[in-house]
Amino acid sequence: MDVNYVGENLLPGKIGQFFIILSFGTALLSFISYYFATTNKEDKSWLKIARISFWINAVSILAIGSTLFYIIYNHLFEYHYAWAHSSKALPTHYIISSFWEGQEGSFLLWMFWQSVLGSVLLFKAKDWEGPVMTFIMLCQVFLGSMIVGVQIFGFHFGSSPFILLREAIEGPIFSQADYLSLIPDGRGLNPLLQNYWMVIHPPTLFLGFASMVVPFAYAAGALWTKRYKEWITPALPWALFAVMILGVGIIMGSFWAYEALNFGGFWAWDPVENASIIPWFTLIAAVHVMIAYKNSGHSYFTATFLALVSFVLVIYASYLTRSGILGETSVHSFTDLGLNGQLIAFNATFFAIMVIALVVRKKHMPTTQKEEDIYSREFWLFIGALVLTVACVQMISSTSIPVFNAIFGTKVAPPLDPIQHYNKWQSGFAVIIMILTSITQFLKYKKTDPRKFFASTIASLIVAIVLTAIVSYITKTYTNLIFILITFSSLFCILANIRVLADAVKGKWKLAGSSVAHIGFGLLLIGAMVAASTNEVISINNTGYIAVSGFDKVEKPGDNLFLTEGEPVQMGDYRITYIGDSVAQPNVFYKIKYEKIDEESGKVQSSFVLMPFAQNNEKMGGLIGTPATKHYFTHDIYTLITAAASDQQAKNANIPADQKTGFEDYEEPATYEANVGDTLRYRNGFFVIEGVNRNAHLENIPKGEKDVIVGLKIKVVASDNKEYHVEPIFLIKDGTSYDFNKDVNEQGLRFRFSNILPKKDKLEIMVYQKPLPEKKWIVFKAIKFPYINFFWCGTIVMSIGFFMSIFRRNSEAKRLEKKQV
Repeated sequence: MDVNYVGENLLPGKIGQFFIILSFGTALLSFISYYFATTNKEDKSWLKIARISFWINAVSILAIGSTLFYIIYNHLFEYHYAWAHSSKALPTHYIISSFWEGQEGSFLLWMFWQSVLGSVLLFKAKDWEGPVMTFIMLCQVFLGSMIVGVQIFGFHFGSSPFILLREAIEGPIFSQADYLSLIPDGRGLNPLLQNYWMVIHPPTLFLGFASMVVPFAYAAGALWTKRYKEWITPALPWALFAVMILGVGIIMGSFWAYEALNFGGFWAWDPVENASIIPWFTLIAAVHVMIAYKNSGHSYFTATFLALVSFVLVIYASYLTRSGILGETSVHSFTDLGLNGQLIAFNATFFAIMVIALVVRKKHMPTTQKEEDIYSREFWLFIGALVLTVACVQMISSTSIPVFNAIFGTKVAPPLDPIQHYNKWQSGFAVIIMILTSITQFLKYKKTDPRKFFASTIASLIVAIVLTAIVSYITKTYTNLIFILITFSSLFCILANIRVLADAVKGKWKLAGSSVAHIGFGLLLIGAMVAASTNEVISINNTGYIAVSGFDKVEKPGDNLFLTEGEPVQMGDYRITYIGDSVAQPNVFYKIKYEKIDEESGKVQSSFVLMPFAQNNEKMGGLIGTPATKHYFTHDIYTLITAAASDQQAKNANIPADQKTGFEDYEEPATYEANVGDTLRYRNGFFVIEGVNRNAHLENIPKGEKDVIVGLKIKVVASDNKEYHVEPIFLIKDGTSYDFNKDVNEQGLRFRFSNILPKKDKLEIMVYQKPLPEKKWIVFKAIKFPYINFFWCGTIVMSIGFFMSIFRRNSEAKRLEKKQV
C-alpha cells in the first residue's frame, strides 16, 4: 500500500538528480567528441560539440552543488545526505564542512575542481586542447558515474546525494505519512571534523588531486599523438601547481591533526595519509626528472612514467579511502557505499592507458646515445627520483596490506606501531634524498668540473657538520644517530640552496624558486624530526594512578593529571588550575590556567589560559577531546582533556525544549505514604505533614460540583533551622486526577501530592531532591613540542618556492609559444 507522505520537499532532489544525469551524459559526450576531435582534426564540428558539452557539464556540476547545499543548509532531513551529515546545531562553516563529509559530496568537490581546471585549459592549452581534454573528460565520466545513483540491469551504478532517507534505510517509522515529525534533527557532523581546518583542508586537497590529472593528460596525450618532446614545457607549470597545492593540502591535514585529533602529533602514518603523500612524492620526482630532460635530453621514459603513475596513484588512493578495504586501520577512510566495482574500473582504465601508452610508444621515445656523466646534474636528479620512488614503493607495500589480504586470502597483520615502522624506513630515505638534493646544487647539466664541485661541496659540508653539532646539542638529539643524520642532511641542503640564492642576488633569479622550495623542505624536516623526537609529556603523575574507573584501559595514568576545580596543582615549571567550564553544544570548554612562578620571589612571571574542549559522543565511543595549544617561538604547550566529570548541564541541554518535563535537574523521587503529623527526613533536614486544606483552590481552573481540590500543608525545617511552608495540590476533575507540585528552591526540593489512598487511610507524597553539587574535575594530558615552528615555517617557505617556480616555468612556456607563432 502506497503512503502519501506529508511535509517532504521533493523538488530540490528532482532538480539535483536531473543535473546529475545531465552532467554524466555531457561528460561522456565531451570525452567522445574530444577523442574524435583529436583523431580527426580536419572536422572542426567535433571540437565544437566537445566544448559545448564541457560547458554544460560545468554548469550542471555547479547546479548539483548548489542544490545539495540548499538541502543541507535548510535541514531537509527527508534526504539521507542531509540527515546523515548535518544537524540544526551546526554553524554555517560546519554546514559547509558537512557538504564534503560524505563520499558523494567529496566526489562532487573533485568534479568541481576538475571543471575549473578544464575551463582554464580551454583557454590555455591551444593545440593541446584535444588530447589533454580527452583524458580529463574521461576522468570526469568516471567521477560523474560515482554519484549517478541508478540501477542498470540489477547493477547499482553510483550513489546519489539526493536519495531520500526512507529509500536509504528501512524502519517502521517510514510507514507513517508524517514520519518527518518524528525526526527532529540530523545525526550531525563527525566531532573530529568540527574544526576550522576541515573547512579549507578538503577543498585544497581535492584541488591537488584534481590538478594531478593535467600532467597525466599532457604525458598521455603526447604519447598518443606522437608529440614526444613538446609536452614537457606546457606540462611543467601544471605539475608544479599540483605539487604545491597537494603539498599545502597535506600540510593543512597535519595542522588539523595537530589541533583537532587527540594522538598528540601532526603525522601518524595513517593509511589515508600515506595514500595522499605517495602521489605527491612521485610527482615531485617527476618534476625533477622533467627538468633534467628539458635541460639535457636524458631520462625521457622516467619523466613520462612518473607523470603518468602519479595520477594513477591518486586514483588508487581514492580506492583505498572509499572502498572500505582499510576497515578499521584508518580514522580517515569513508564507509563502503558499494562502489568497489566502479572504483576498480576507474583504477584499471587509467592504469591500462599508462601501460599501453608506455609499451606501444617505447621504441619511438626520445633517447640519447651518450650516457649521463657522473658529474652531471641530470644523473643525480635521476638517482634522487629513483630513491624517492623506492621510498614510495615501501609505503605502498605496507599501506596495501589489507588489499593484498583481500586479493590473496592472506591474513598478514598491518604494522602494530605504524609510526615506528614507517619512521624506521623513511628516515633513511629522507637522509639520502636530502644529501642528493644538496650535491645537485653544485653540479651543472651535462658536465661539471670535478675540482670546482668538490671545492664548493666541501666548504658547505664542513659548515653543515659544525651546525649539526650545535643544533643536536641545543635540541638534545645527539644520542640518536638517525636524528643526527637527518639534521645534517637537512642543514646541508639548506646551506647548498642558500648558496644558489646568493647567486640569485647577483642576477640569476630564475634559480631562486627551486632553492626556496628546497630550503623550506629542509626546515620542515628539521622541525618534524626535532618535534617528534624531543616532545615530552609534562603532565607527569608520579603516583601512576587516576581515580577514574577504567581510565588505565584507555590512557596511561602516569601521563595525566587529575584536577579539581579551583585547586592548584604544581606541574613542572607551571602551577595549573582548573578554573571552570562553559557549554557550547555539543561541546564543553574547560578553562585551564597555566602560571609560571618565580622560585625565589614566588611571583607569577607569566600566565595564560587554555580552553581544550570535549564532548560525550556515544557513536564515537565516549569522550572525544580536542586539544588547545599555547604557541611560543621555541615550543608549543599542547593540552588535551582525557576524562571529565559528567556535565549535567550539557546533558540536559541536548533535550529539545518541547520534550523537557521540568524534572531533569532532580534525582529520582522518593515516594511516601504518610498521615497528618508524620515527620520525614530529607538530605538537609526534615519536613512535617501539618494538615490537609480542603478549601484549596487553583487559579484559572474553576471547581465543578463533583470536583475535589485538596492541598497538603507541609513545613520544611532545614539543618540551619530555617522553616519553609509549601502546599502541593491534588485535583480530581471530571473523574480524572491531577497534581500540582510546589518547590522549596532554597533547599532544592520539589513536593507532589500525588494521590489519596482511602483504603489505607494514607496520603501519597513524592519528594524530589536536586543532587548535591559535585565538585567538578578533569583529567588532562600536556605535551611540550620543542621547535615545531620550524615545521610550520618550512611548509610556508616551501610553498613560496613552488609558487616562484610555477611563475618561472609559466613564463618559459609563454616565451616558447611566442617563438612557435
